[in-house]
Amino acid sequence: MPKIKNFTCKIVSTNQEADELAAEGFEFRSQVTGATEKLDKGAVALCIFVEKELGHICWFAFTEEAKKMVDLLPYKVDFANNEACVGGAWTSQEYRRIGLNKYRSFKDSQFLTNRGIVTARYSIASTNIASQRSLDKFTNKKYAEARYLRILGWKSWKEKPLT
Repeated sequence: MPKIKNFTCKIVSTNQEADELAAEGFEFRSQVTGATEKLDKGAVALCIFVEKELGHICWFAFTEEAKKMVDLLPYKVDFANNEACVGGAWTSQEYRRIGLNKYRSFKDSQFLTNRGIVTARYSIASTNIASQRSLDKFTNKKYAEARYLRILGWKSWKEKPLT
């Protein structure tokens, strides 16, 4: 559990649900770029609020259209075989290093299992040690390393499987 009290985890699937939460004082769309559009395209937000302030958010995609909103990197996610994409995680500077990301990883696992998801695909920068450690606490397996280059209109994606 995080090292704070009075935190709440909310899973939001639609803008109507976000409106209802906002009416209760749990507003996040004004703080997250593209949140309304992400929800419109089918992405699902997992929000952790401290009191009524957004402390952490991450996004789930269960379709290719939603994945384009959650993570632009071109790695493959087999949605037809119960895979999901998880991305767009952000923690407020004020609430870093108190366990919100680890708690979110635990809630991710519960949520995805309840939806019948057997594999969740994440992309995490090799320099983002905090996110890598939070996922290590669960049954996550690093399956590849990748390199993405984008120069003007040219793009290159190379994925090296880890066996």
